[in-house]
Amino acid sequence: MLTRRPHEAGHKRKFLVVVDDTPECDRALIYAARRAERTNGALVMLFVIDDQDFRGFIGVEQMMRAEAREAADLTLAKVADRIRTVARIEPEMVVREGVRAAEVVGLIEKDEDIAILVLAAGTGSDGPGPLVTALTGRLGSFPVPITIVPGTLSDEEIAAIA
Repeated sequence: MLTRRPHEAGHKRKFLVVVDDTPECDRALIYAARRAERTNGALVMLFVIDDQDFRGFIGVEQMMRAEAREAADLTLAKVADRIRTVARIEPEMVVREGVRAAEVVGLIEKDEDIAILVLAAGTGSDGPGPLVTALTGRLGSFPVPITIVPGTLSDEEIAAIA
């Protein structure tokens, strides 16, 4: 396991948030941005493109990948604009292809400054959400702490606790 170094010279503690199109994702982003700002940390926003969407499309796979990458970049740019309205930080944007849970763990293992994964729980009756479920199933061996933000918190409530 990689040694975490967020408090050493030249390093900064990073909060990682997985960006998707769920309403609760915004809650995790706002919490992480406010925590990063208040603790002189940084925010990493990860967008994972599901590479299974391209399998079996020989000949158009490259075009589909390029379109997915463009959509990911646009989503991250939009989310970064939102972050800049609530915190004085410049988020780092990362796009990876693969299975979401595996890519989250892979990025954490690669970046020794990522110290906290911030997720938000879903607000629907389907449970906390697939990513929360997938990652919390391995809490005992997870490389960093996971903060789960209730998806129903308002911006004001998040500001008060972050």
